Amino acid sequence: MKFPSRVLALLVAIMMLCVASACAETALEKVQAAGKIVVGTEATYPPYEYLDDDANFAGCDIWLAQQIADALGVTLEMNDMAFDGIIPAVAAGQIDMGLAAFTVTPERAEVIDFSNQYELSNQLLIVKSGNAKTYADKASLAGKRVGAQLGTIQSQLVEKALPDSELFELPTYPELGLETINGNIAGFVVDQAVGEAMIASSEGALEAAEFTFTAEEASFGKAAVLKKGSDDLLAAINEVIDRVVEDGSYQEAYDAAVAASGETGE
Repeated sequence: MKFPSRVLALLVAIMMLCVASACAETALEKVQAAGKIVVGTEATYPPYEYLDDDANFAGCDIWLAQQIADALGVTLEMNDMAFDGIIPAVAAGQIDMGLAAFTVTPERAEVIDFSNQYELSNQLLIVKSGNAKTYADKASLAGKRVGAQLGTIQSQLVEKALPDSELFELPTYPELGLETINGNIAGFVVDQAVGEAMIASSEGALEAAEFTFTAEEASFGKAAVLKKGSDDLLAAINEVIDRVVEDGSYQEAYDAAVAASGETGE
């Protein structure tokens, strides 16, 4: 039977669509086919993620990433990148997952999907030693520069909870620590465990201010970030997160990372 050229072209187009559909991989299938899961992080944030004395990735988020890779039966590939570049990389499909102590926010959820939460963190204001009582309330911080890492929820916290202060952003917390020690900023806002680790390794140069954010202002849940539409991969990751939270192994990894990051001077 001979088909008219237009009909033949239509049939070819339909066949091509069917082949493309059959070849399309879900997010989980893509990871399994590659034999690895590529995870973006920002390795200057102990105890969540940092480089140990041998320049190896370490921290409780890295531990969690390894649990996820093991459960999926693939190898783990970590990419160290700027924090504010991780979500764009996830959204663009350049990496499979972002794991860098990400706080769940409605704004971020518009462009990526969050996993289930694996940790809840309070926030500290870290100041130069001797200034703990000086910066004990919002009035004392009025007109002062208060630091946060670029692109983080802490930046939003400073703007919302300390409207009379000036937000001062830098790419990493070690840089903010130096600015605080040098007296260029009043202090910086950071997750409690990270702040405590920085204090422990500062040789007495930093301390926590006698300042408290309310629970409504600052009690941030941590979760992994994935590209929208990665439903099957997200479900598999949530199974791992729920398991390690429920059995207490994530808390053990967190506690071990707090101790280890202090010992390595991170």
